[in-house]
Amino acid sequence: MLRPPYKIGITGGIGSGKSVVSRLLRLMGVPVYDCDSMAKRLMHENGSIREALISTVGDNVYDATGQLDRAYLASYIFGDANRVAAINRIVHPVVRADFKQWVWHTGKAIVAIESAILFEANMDGDVDTVWLVHAPEEIRLQRAMYRDASDEKAVRNRMKNQLSEQEYMDRADHIVYNDSNHSLIKQVKDLLHTISIE
Repeated sequence: MLRPPYKIGITGGIGSGKSVVSRLLRLMGVPVYDCDSMAKRLMHENGSIREALISTVGDNVYDATGQLDRAYLASYIFGDANRVAAINRIVHPVVRADFKQWVWHTGKAIVAIESAILFEANMDGDVDTVWLVHAPEEIRLQRAMYRDASDEKAVRNRMKNQLSEQEYMDRADHIVYNDSNHSLIKQVKDLLHTISIE
């Protein structure tokens, strides 16, 4: 018998379609913790994050209304791996704790977490299985350019800062192919069925 809660980690490179897989899971009754949106919320609401960001970045990281100035923070960390790491050390532990609390509040036997940096944040250890959403680089590039209204150079620079597709594939438990040759719905249904009968 499945010992709840069973946790699925959803990850993949920019433009791979993680959010589409998350949407399908929600439609199939599996709640999904969206790391990106939750991190943004916690950076606004969590007192310990606020204090640490102000101490690290400066008072201007929050504007006059008390809202996080994301543009200012982005300019602070841009191109500086050490600064990125410092911010991640502030935010990631709080996100991890929030996720663990959220898991039990769902009351569901199967839950999921979507994170582009699941491996980098060492959150793959917090889940029972990792699903990699995979698509060819050119498809991912076009999707990201369209979605974010970005030029090719900007998207490729973001891709360079992520794990390679081979690294993702080597570390994932299952691969969900998000291209014109595979049915996304069937793959997600099949993987869920595998979990439900383990």
